[in-house]
Amino acid sequence: MNLTNQKEIKELLARHGFHFSKSMGQNFLIESWVPRQTAEASGAGPGLGVLEVGPGIGPLTEQLAKLADKVVSVELDQRLYPVLAETLADYPNAEIVPGDIMKTDIAALCAEKMPGLPVVACANLPYNITTPVITAMLEAQCFQAITVMIQREVALRICAKPGTADYGAFTVLCQYYADSELLYDVPPSCFLPAPKVTSSVIRMTVRGKPPVEVADPKLFFQVVRAAFGQRRKTLLNGLVTLMGKSVSKDALRQAIVDCGMQESIRGERLSFEEFAKLTEKLRHL
Repeated sequence: MNLTNQKEIKELLARHGFHFSKSMGQNFLIESWVPRQTAEASGAGPGLGVLEVGPGIGPLTEQLAKLADKVVSVELDQRLYPVLAETLADYPNAEIVPGDIMKTDIAALCAEKMPGLPVVACANLPYNITTPVITAMLEAQCFQAITVMIQREVALRICAKPGTADYGAFTVLCQYYADSELLYDVPPSCFLPAPKVTSSVIRMTVRGKPPVEVADPKLFFQVVRAAFGQRRKTLLNGLVTLMGKSVSKDALRQAIVDCGMQESIRGERLSFEEFAKLTEKLRHL
């Protein structure tokens, strides 16, 4: 069965009485080069395990199963279980795990299902859960790389540089954990039904260590979120909101100046090094 052929897809879905769910962000691939190229880009191969999220009817799962020792795909939609049992029947190394990825202990799942194997993640992510899923994958700290197809707008945010319009708190989070590269775009015409936006495939190679050393990562990310909380505000005002009454505005202003920055600077101008330096300064206030 060709899992990217429109005619065969429609016959398969009709046979199982399946209808697309807008709330689950279901868009199935209808161009064979996309799952093949995405699987190859993920680094999946012999001696590796792969975690996939939202396999749909399994076109990417199939390609990953041809390359890797084991593929574990987490799927929430119960209606797809019999469909996947049919489409993946020839791939005993592909396992469908029923469940919600947002309620899953990702590191524990990988350890249980793929013991002893280095693991990568690869998925065509639903647009409505892109940010929390990528965050959860990065924070699980169990992947060598994460290759995902996501909304182009989000891909540009992940790969953005300081001072640009796309640079934000999510950028800093992603780049703290991984070196990200936008690989290629996937137009709406590659999906059934066609979404209203262009997708992009990005590969996030997980870092051995963060680009900056911080003594208090929790405070570091609090500072980052405060800096981008309201983009029209200055960094100083964002920090005032974060620190509340525990630190005076004058002390925060001085901390910014002591880090070699103008007190009127906005959060989107700060580099990793500047965020780290500021976090260390605030840690001692």
